[in-house]
Amino acid sequence: MTRQVPLLTADLPGTSGLTRVAEEDFRVEELPLYEPSGAGEHLYLTVEKTGRTTQEVVKEIAQALGARERDAGTAGLKDKRGVTVQRISVATKVPSEEALKLEGRGFRVLAAARHGNKLRPGHLRGNRFRIVVRGVAADGLPRAQAVCARLREGGAANLFGPQRFGKYGDNADLGRAILARERVVRDRFLRRMALSALQSEVFNRCLSARIEDRLFATAIEGDVLKKRETGGLFVCADPAVDTPRVASGELDPAGPLPGHSVFAAQAEALRREQRVLDEAGLDPASFAAGGREMEGARRPYRIPVGELQVESAGADALVLSFALPKGSYALAVLREVLKSGGEPDFH
Repeated sequence: MTRQVPLLTADLPGTSGLTRVAEEDFRVEELPLYEPSGAGEHLYLTVEKTGRTTQEVVKEIAQALGARERDAGTAGLKDKRGVTVQRISVATKVPSEEALKLEGRGFRVLAAARHGNKLRPGHLRGNRFRIVVRGVAADGLPRAQAVCARLREGGAANLFGPQRFGKYGDNADLGRAILARERVVRDRFLRRMALSALQSEVFNRCLSARIEDRLFATAIEGDVLKKRETGGLFVCADPAVDTPRVASGELDPAGPLPGHSVFAAQAEALRREQRVLDEAGLDPASFAAGGREMEGARRPYRIPVGELQVESAGADALVLSFALPKGSYALAVLREVLKSGGEPDFH
């Protein structure tokens, strides 16, 4: 599904090339939503890890600090392949200066401070990336510069990457079977993952249709619009009034992660979304079968690309640096610049 989302810069040539040739070629740093207060029962650790999953490192750190794994929290999961920096909270009485000495296979603690609450998913502003692309075309730098100029001006498509759909790309199909009551999945993690993949597939389909119809950065009647500054949602009653606000970056049209309690679109926007659901073989009446995992939400079709820079890293390599809001994929930028896969699972 991800590969079918049209490019925003299809008229500009790509650099080609490969990412993650080495783990240090892919670096991502979490941008915190807030700073620790310095007091509280939770220890906030800034952790650098390489070649390890977030879950693996959380488990080891919790054990080392004498805490239960369920008493540890994170704002999000980070890639295994690469060098990543993120915060992990642990409810522990171990002094911060002792926690600073913690290190293990593939991870080390960079900073430690106390705070009053556990980190929860979503407690971050976004992520900052530094990605080396190797084996680029001879004129790769000017090609990348042209694409980056376009993305700085108009933003990137907020698509879901292929890892969202599972190793074999069949997570969404399992989600369909759950809603149709053709499959009973008792594993809560697997059930949640399958239904989330189905929602992501629908969103990518809606996003694709907006780009194909040249409505990516345009408000249409009945659109659900999201205020970029506050996250507030409202329905577009007058496209002539709201489209300039979309063009300025104040607002973004927000597509559906479908569910039984999703903020509803109206008029033309609702008809477009219903057409996508019909094409995907989904009946909104079935969403109730998803329970709490299928409440639904709104996700902006467009994301700003902050701090976007590109520079040469030798004869056939480039370095891309940029920041994205939480929940967005580096793929949104990489696919526009490279115009190729980059790696079998690049995201």
